[in-house]
Amino acid sequence: MKIENTKAQMRKGVLEYCILSILKDNDAYVAEILESLKDAKLLVVEGTIYPLLTRLKNAGLLNYRWEESTSGPPRKYYGLTELGQRFLNELTITWDELQNAVTVVTSTKNTNNE
Repeated sequence: MKIENTKAQMRKGVLEYCILSILKDNDAYVAEILESLKDAKLLVVEGTIYPLLTRLKNAGLLNYRWEESTSGPPRKYYGLTELGQRFLNELTITWDELQNAVTVVTSTKNTNNE
């Protein structure tokens, strides 16, 4: 088993949550979303993010608008819908529970072997 595959799967599992979290306060275009992910050391390529954004939009979690740019073509800004905000709230609860559970499991001594 290759560790890189496992690490990639772990990152993919939280990518949707991270994107929704990035958009919770402000709309953003793809380059801004990618920059936020890069700053957090979640390296994602455009070929991964576009299908994910489309899936989130088709699920009613995101909407988008076009905005003119002073430095090139118009930009597509993504933002959370009301449903997307509720979905993000639920994911946050689940993430907190999962994070706590993983911390308990990975930091608890095995008392059966002592």
